[in-house]
Amino acid sequence: MSRIGKKPVAIPAGVDVKLDGTTLTVKGPKGTLTRTLHDDITVKVEGNEIIVERPSDNKMHRALHGTTRSVIANMVEGVTNGFSKTLELVGVGYRASKSGKNLTLNVGYSHPVEITPEEGIEFEVPAQTQIIVKGIDKERVGQVAAEIRAVRKPEPYKGKGIRYQGEHVRRKEGKTGKK
Repeated sequence: MSRIGKKPVAIPAGVDVKLDGTTLTVKGPKGTLTRTLHDDITVKVEGNEIIVERPSDNKMHRALHGTTRSVIANMVEGVTNGFSKTLELVGVGYRASKSGKNLTLNVGYSHPVEITPEEGIEFEVPAQTQIIVKGIDKERVGQVAAEIRAVRKPEPYKGKGIRYQGEHVRRKEGKTGKK
């Protein structure tokens, strides 16, 4: 039995959960998230808990059991607290700024890179070398943060680029001269 899958998801006060067939809608103080779940997995709302069950012990059902429970837990967490990812810019002259809702990155290219946030995502720039991506959908927040990081990935020689906060960049030794 999946250790994660068999744990019930607690529904906090102020969060409304609706189950319509295989479509789960979670509504909370920060917004609403809707997701279509797999047909084989059974989801029940009992009191102030969501219970996820699987029909058999075959490999696919075991995999879906824990994943579905984690996705539901992330939906509940997102509408109550939200999610955020912090990125750091490392390099001389590398900086970020916010113009309206858009994010402008100066990361060593001949032109600034403009990034427009999608629905439900917002950017914060507390310092010129720090970007915070916020939203209620954990999957979208991670994807947008990955797209920003892909603009200028950290390189292994000097460590310059955009990286996640706390990310360790493996460094390589540079060229050595003839002896």
